[in-house]
Amino acid sequence: MELCGRVWALLAAKGAAGQWGPWRAWCYLRGNAALGRRRGMSTGRFAGGRQDQQQDWNHRNKTVLTYLAAAVVGMAGVSYAAVPLYRLYCQATGLGGTAVTGHGSDQIETMECIKDRVLKITFNADVHSSLQWNFRPQQTEVYVVPGETALAFYKAKNPTDKPIIGISTYNVVPFEAGQYFNKIQCFCFEEQRLNPHEEVDMPVFFFIDPEFAEDPRMANVNLITLSYTFFEAKEGHKLPLPGYK
Repeated sequence: MELCGRVWALLAAKGAAGQWGPWRAWCYLRGNAALGRRRGMSTGRFAGGRQDQQQDWNHRNKTVLTYLAAAVVGMAGVSYAAVPLYRLYCQATGLGGTAVTGHGSDQIETMECIKDRVLKITFNADVHSSLQWNFRPQQTEVYVVPGETALAFYKAKNPTDKPIIGISTYNVVPFEAGQYFNKIQCFCFEEQRLNPHEEVDMPVFFFIDPEFAEDPRMANVNLITLSYTFFEAKEGHKLPLPGYK
């Protein structure tokens, strides 16, 4: 193109540019062809850059999705394992309204009653929709003082024509009182098999720890509710809480 420009300037200076129209046309076509090649090279480099960038984005997206999938699987596994562990922890500490179990007769014999602190204990019974049982407490309430043992009963009946196995969980309300609600004997977390039309009494032997009266959080707590819920269980199935009755 530089050569064409010089030749055309020389012809124009001599007044012969009009006779050299073909030369001008040839230069024009050649210049366009060169420009097209340069644009093609630039477009190719641009397209290649965009393709590399797209591949990089795809790789990053796949990496992020892999991490997210691994995180979801890991959280699901932790959550599945946390259920029995949390339930076991609550059982031992009373956290979350779960009554404490596992106390021996030594504590019962040595603890002192707090006679000036009378507590009303009420009882609740629920049955999951999958279990065709009749389940209820035999008493609506009892009155105890911290350090005093008490005995309550629930009644369960299988009104169907087939044997059914049930298993129960429980909690205490208010939740903060769960750590002081001690059950010496109960029917929770154990399979209960009832034959057709069979009816049984289920005892709960418990006491309120004397330390209840010393906790400032319990100063205005005079009513405690013990609640049981029965679920249907398959043969040989137990909740993952070994060592508890």
